[in-house]
Amino acid sequence: MVQKPKWVVEKEQARRAAAQSTVWLFGLHAVRDALANPMRDRLRLVLTKNAADRLEDVVPQSGMTPEIADPRKFPVPLDPGSVHQGAALEVKALDWGRLEDLARPGSGNAPLLVLLDRVTDPHNAGAILRSAEVFGARAVIAPSRHSAPETGALAKTASGALERQPYLRVGNLGDAMERLKDMGYTLVGLDGEAPETLTEAAVALTTTPTAIVLGAEGPGLRDRTRTLCDRIVRIDPAGGFGSLNVSNAAAVGLFALSQGRIRAGGDDA
Repeated sequence: MVQKPKWVVEKEQARRAAAQSTVWLFGLHAVRDALANPMRDRLRLVLTKNAADRLEDVVPQSGMTPEIADPRKFPVPLDPGSVHQGAALEVKALDWGRLEDLARPGSGNAPLLVLLDRVTDPHNAGAILRSAEVFGARAVIAPSRHSAPETGALAKTASGALERQPYLRVGNLGDAMERLKDMGYTLVGLDGEAPETLTEAAVALTTTPTAIVLGAEGPGLRDRTRTLCDRIVRIDPAGGFGSLNVSNAAAVGLFALSQGRIRAGGDDA
């Protein structure tokens, strides 16, 4: 019998480990949305009596039987500072499929994506998912490593968007960017020192599949990421102070790029 190469075995082991890993979602809003999401693989539901009463409309429909817990001894492995509101749900991470399937342009409005280059803070990533859902983005894409994983803190900040907005983590962000360019996307990187403004770029991209690319706070876009962008733009501040954190910058960018698409008309396929 021919033995598999070591790297093949390690890759298969990593894939199996990822499939077996679970996430604890917490907070009434995050738990409610996950219970209502048919795509979720749900494993264990822990509620206090008060939380069970507040979720009584959605728990029976989920098919789960909750464990009723004492709020003073909540038996879930959460960080001490987590505000769980008496509700926690153990789940497997969502599988959103392939980049090509999520991003493929169709008829109607030109699709809009968000690419995150090493944005590791779960609160920023959660807020970006929320904005992406509000402004009609197809997906938020980040590298598998050096990015915020799907966690309870991310889900709570996303306020339900994690269950609706695809959050796709890819092996190599640069390779994903090249595949998007092959599919006809224009990649727009945000940088406070860029000569072109976001407003100018948005006017020119109303009918073009577009991905807005954001780097981590401080370092910004990495060299390869910047090189792969077709345009580098800045958010033009009204006054002398022009600094936004990455989640606020994403919201502004998504708003600017989405408005032109709405005016251009049509429904996304």
